[in-house]
Amino acid sequence: MTNAPTVVGFIGLGNMGRPMATNVAAAGFALVVYDAAGTAERLPAGATVAADVAGLVGAVDTVLLSLPDGAVVNDVVDELVAAPSRRVTTVIDLSTVGPAVAEEVAARLAPMGVAYVDGPVSGGAAGARARTISLMFGGAAVVLAAHRPLLESFAGTVFHVGERPGQGQSMKLLNNVLSATALAATSEAIAFGLAQGLDMATMVEVLNVSTGRNSATVDKFPNRVMTGTYDAGFHTALMAKDVRLFLASATRAGTSRSVSAAVGEVWDEADGALPGSDFSEIWNHVSRQG
Repeated sequence: MTNAPTVVGFIGLGNMGRPMATNVAAAGFALVVYDAAGTAERLPAGATVAADVAGLVGAVDTVLLSLPDGAVVNDVVDELVAAPSRRVTTVIDLSTVGPAVAEEVAARLAPMGVAYVDGPVSGGAAGARARTISLMFGGAAVVLAAHRPLLESFAGTVFHVGERPGQGQSMKLLNNVLSATALAATSEAIAFGLAQGLDMATMVEVLNVSTGRNSATVDKFPNRVMTGTYDAGFHTALMAKDVRLFLASATRAGTSRSVSAAVGEVWDEADGALPGSDFSEIWNHVSRQG
């Protein structure tokens, strides 16, 4: 039986990591945090700072990772493996790294008696602050049961999508490629409508009661594009990265990728044209094409 953690570690206090860690601490969990980019200035109230990864894994039962990509996750795992002493028995990866990396990391940590499971999240920084994000858990049911109160301290909905690491990643990637497709395609459609003299607000209103309704028409356009705020809290670079991960994973699985390949080209172009942008700003890229 996997025991519930008494001390939790959190590595990665970036865009979504910091609000998630803040919610963990606010729920009353003993929390130790570390971020290579700087920890003390982003420390959640009630949390303790670790000097490095080795110090953190020697002091906690469970580690939550919220990191930019698989390369950074592997770097952290290298430090965990090399740590002179370890208390940690479970690593829950909230990052989006793809199923291949998740499977590799799980295989590396298993001989050390450390269970690796993946739990990528969706909902953006605003959802992380509001505790409404969804979490897609890939791993043993007993690990989920022991950690459900912890996960529910920062996620609004926790889905158990499979019994093995990597299945959470697969669920996250298929979700994000659909989100990427909806936003890119909606941007093209709205740009066409404007060229025909239609009003953007009217188009969105019609779409939201018609068959073209999607996450872009419901949220991104009315709340981020039409307001000019472009504050969805997820970077264009990360969406481009996630679509590339989907394409690599689909190639590995031998499934169709013709639509997603075209979508990936659009996102790669947008990332190149709008470095550092919020992903809702793809509208500004697509609407200038043609």
